[in-house]
Amino acid sequence: MTDLFDLTGRTALVTGSSRGIGLTLARGLATAGARVVLHGRDQATLDAAREDVLASSDVEVFTATFDVTDRDAVDSGVTRIESEFGDIDILVNNAGIQRRAPFTEFAVDDWNDLIATNLSSAFFVGQRVARGMVRRGSGKIVNIGSVQSQLGRPGIAAYAATKGGIAMLTKGMCADLGPSGVQVNALAPGYFATELTKALVDDAVFSEWVRTRTPAGRWGDTQDLVGTLVFLSSRASDFVNGQIVYVDGGMTAVV
Repeated sequence: MTDLFDLTGRTALVTGSSRGIGLTLARGLATAGARVVLHGRDQATLDAAREDVLASSDVEVFTATFDVTDRDAVDSGVTRIESEFGDIDILVNNAGIQRRAPFTEFAVDDWNDLIATNLSSAFFVGQRVARGMVRRGSGKIVNIGSVQSQLGRPGIAAYAATKGGIAMLTKGMCADLGPSGVQVNALAPGYFATELTKALVDDAVFSEWVRTRTPAGRWGDTQDLVGTLVFLSSRASDFVNGQIVYVDGGMTAVV
């Protein structure tokens, strides 16, 4: 059975993987045997992330810096990866940002940044990488959604819209790419303790809300996402397509 989850010989690109959830996901894929391409905006941070992944695995690790919101930059960046590192078998669309403000006061620039980074990037990178997958007749794409793909909260209407868009983009990609042997699914985290959510974790009232709202009774740890990602990236999920898998401690299952 373990062979079903073995990623040895496969190459994975994880966008936004120089730190946080993305780095944990990349490390998990490497541990399962995949050669990993780390992606980010700052080369120094990427170099440190590369050393982190190499310390926990013996696979090849490559780094790439390109703007996922710029279609031409995506094309050039993926072309470089393919020429220098090989075909991409697994794509994890993880790049994302957050902006918070009341709906009536939400800045247009922040809306545009969220759409570009959280949604358009998954379209641009997914489209470019999928072309090679379709030619080869196989591939795995995992889009990173959120509990906000299904649930709303005050102050994050725009963010929720982008993650709702990720859910439907995933289904649409499945419909188009499934006949060519490509599986496209979304991994949707709940509330996870990371450096980007530290202010929320440190907020005693909000943290108590998370714990009581979540049947598991705690914040998620980024390592909680790895098993599901490996499953969605492996042969074990060959007949799983177009699904949004919530890894949220049960939050979306209860009222």
